[in-house]
Amino acid sequence: MSIFYSIGLSALMAVVSVAAPAQNINVIHALTAYEASVKKMPDKQLVDIQKAIPDITLDIRYATSNNFMKRVMYPEARAFARKPVVAQLKNIQRELRTKGFGLKIYDAYRPYAITIAFYEQASDKNFVADPKKGSKHNRGCAIDLTLVNFKTKEEIPMPTPYDSFEAAAAANYPNTTAEQRKNRDFLIQTMQKHGFKVLSNEWWHFDFIGWQQYELLDIPFKAL
Repeated sequence: MSIFYSIGLSALMAVVSVAAPAQNINVIHALTAYEASVKKMPDKQLVDIQKAIPDITLDIRYATSNNFMKRVMYPEARAFARKPVVAQLKNIQRELRTKGFGLKIYDAYRPYAITIAFYEQASDKNFVADPKKGSKHNRGCAIDLTLVNFKTKEEIPMPTPYDSFEAAAAANYPNTTAEQRKNRDFLIQTMQKHGFKVLSNEWWHFDFIGWQQYELLDIPFKAL
């Protein structure tokens, strides 16, 4: 039942319960509270991305040890996002498909407790969200992704691997190969056209415009 394998659920929730009130931010922990918010505003529903877009590719790194934390953070390799976010991803996938490309999702909705763990252990705080503010991933309004060849599912060359802390991970880093720069810029332009904004220091991270109306969540995958 734990959403974080490296420490017990009780210890994790103790951290969250202390951290959130002290930082004076609103985090929804209870499933009933989340469900009430969805009932009031259906667009707040967290949608399973692969169920909504069956031909999208998932590579949920935090469900493996192949990530900057070097250990499993998610109990399931699933990706969720708010309803309007998924609707736009569907439009993007449809457009890319006509050009021989597709999307590969690395991460989407992220429970708030995981953001705390990232911040506490990341060597470079510039690449992780501060729990005092929360992450747009916690709001279900941020997507980490790249492009793949639609038929082969092979990744299209980009300036850096996913979750790189290198300077070359910046969305406008100039010293890349022409092919990498072309692919990165094409991805950014396509995402922007459909209502997403790239994070300046991470070419793979896109925030959904309008994220401010969605609360921070700490609902485990298993409950969704």
